[in-house]
This record gives sequence, structure tokens and C-alpha cells, in this order.
Amino acid sequence: MKWPKFFKKHVYDRDEISLSIYRKRWQKFKTMKRGYYSFVILITLYIISFFLPFLINNRALVVKYEDHLYFPVIQGYIEGTTFGQDVPGETNYRLLKQTWDETDNPNWLIMPPYPYSPYEDITVEGNKMFDPPNSEHWLGTDNTGRDVFARLCYAFNISISFALLLTILNYIIGILIGGSMGYFGGKFDLFFQRIIEIWSSMPILYVIIILVSIMKPSFLLLIGIYTIVNWISMTYLMRAEFYREKAKDYVAAALSMGQSDFKVMFKHILPNSLVPVITYFPFAVVMGILALVGLDYLGFGMPPPTPSWGQMLDVGLSNITKWWMVFAPVTAQFLTLLCIVFIGEGVREAFDPKVYSRLR
Repeated sequence: MKWPKFFKKHVYDRDEISLSIYRKRWQKFKTMKRGYYSFVILITLYIISFFLPFLINNRALVVKYEDHLYFPVIQGYIEGTTFGQDVPGETNYRLLKQTWDETDNPNWLIMPPYPYSPYEDITVEGNKMFDPPNSEHWLGTDNTGRDVFARLCYAFNISISFALLLTILNYIIGILIGGSMGYFGGKFDLFFQRIIEIWSSMPILYVIIILVSIMKPSFLLLIGIYTIVNWISMTYLMRAEFYREKAKDYVAAALSMGQSDFKVMFKHILPNSLVPVITYFPFAVVMGILALVGLDYLGFGMPPPTPSWGQMLDVGLSNITKWWMVFAPVTAQFLTLLCIVFIGEGVREAFDPKVYSRLR
């Protein structure tokens, strides 16, 4: 049965109205093709990066030796003599597999798809310094014989994790302090403005240099140091949003009904102040990645031999003739940051109040 045109239009409009504003914004974001596809690609790669020990590693996934099964990728270090290999230290699984294959040994093992670790250097048989890209080392090796492709992939996970954690912590602190400043105002606002002015004048690079010289740098230490000052920009954004929203009628109505300040701030005002928070998020992640790369490049970042784009770039620029050492980290950073910027553009367009707002 065919429905009248006016009925079809009425149903369509009703369905459109029934969609929540966030659903509409998500649908708008999906129409921004380069932002949406960048989001899907980046999320997929980030999830895969947590399984890198099973994909890129010099330790075997499974070893069957004399009717016993071993799982080196999970168990960790296993002496070379365990499998009858006459080598010092840990088992060389690539060499062991080659030996068993050549001698038709009944024992067997399964290696990861890319059988190189980001940490093994020239002390492991077969590794060479500055070995150019080839069928074995897809992006060559660095100045210590470590595989560049393996280090590039592991550094991706570290960089994204660092930037996400840093941004989330900055958001939590910035929203709490900035929201309180905007909501309560008065002396409370003036007091924290003076604190922020003093705090923002702190030379963060010198603080990092001093702390790194005293303590051993680590992932959490760098997060903590950067969080000390990075929350300030989000604080000013939230202060302005809360100042604007608290003057509206729905806030006065909530207060007249006896709602507590905490409920008014985080149940009523905060949901209406999320547009700048969400649109700024991708660009804050970009700044987090660049911060870690810059620290690693200067030598004040993650301790060696932790995989790092900044450290790889430093080695490449110190040995400029080894083109792959510059090409690999620069390309990885460029593509990652480009995807995040595309996501940011898509989010900014989807959250544009001229397109969808709570008043439409």
C-alpha cells in the first residue's frame, strides 16, 4: 500500500525530531568522509597496536619441543639451552626455526608474522648497523642494529597512549577548576586566576631537565610533569563556558528547586558546555604527540631503548645519509597527525552550533 506524500513527510520529520542532538552530530560527522575514515583507521590501528607482541616480535608464539609446548611470547625470557641451542642468553628463535627446518627436526615453532623485536640490537646474530631496507628488515636498521619498522610500530602505541592519557588528565583538572571558577566567580575566581598566572609562567622545559637529571625518566613521570601546566588552557575555556551558562534560566530553575551546586554544575551546565571540549580534543592529542616527540628528540623523554619517534628522528638527522632513518619517523608522524587533524575538522563541523544546537 502506498502512503500519501504528506504522511511520508510527517513521519520523516517526526523521526528527525526524535533523534538526539548527539545522534545528529554523529551522523553529520559520518558525512565528513575524510574525518570519519581517518577516525576508523586510527582507532583500528591503535587497537591492533596492543597486540603487537603477537605480530612483531623475535620471540616465538608457540614452540613444541620434546612433546612439551612453550609460549615464549607470554612466558618471556627462556634460556637458549632449553631447546638444545648452544647460544649465550635467550633463545634465538629465528635461528632455531631455520635449523629445525633444514634438518627435518620433529620439533617445530611458530614465529610472529614479522619476527623482529624493537629491542634486539647487533648483539643478536644476523643484525647489522644501518642495514638498508630489504625483504627482511622492511625499513632497515638503526645505529645499534635495531629494526626500524618494529620500533616505528611500537612507538605509535606509546605516542598515542601518552597523548590520550595526558589530554584526559588535563581535561579532568581543567573542567574541575575552570568550571568552579566560572560558576562561583568572585574571590574564588580571582584567587585561581592569580594562581594560574604564576603557574603558567613556569619554564616547563627547564623543570623537565631538572627532574630528569634527578630521577629516571619514565612514561608516568613525563605525564605528571606535563600535566602540571597543560591543564591551564582547558581551564580558561571551561571558565568562559560556565560563566555564560550559569546566567541562563534553566540554572536558576534548578537552583530554585533546591538542587546542589555540584548537581547544577555537572548535571546541567557541563552537558551544555561540551562543544568546545570535544572539538578541542583531537588538537590537544596532536599537541601531546608533538610534546613527547620533542622531548625524545632532545634526549629528555622516554629512557632508551624505548621505541620513540623522536629518538629515531634524532638518529636519522645525525646520520642524514641513512635516508630511511629520517623518512620512516617523519612519514609516521605526518600520517598520524594528518589523520587526527582530519578527525578534528570533522568533529568541529559536526558540533557547529549553526548546524545543530539544543535550540533547534
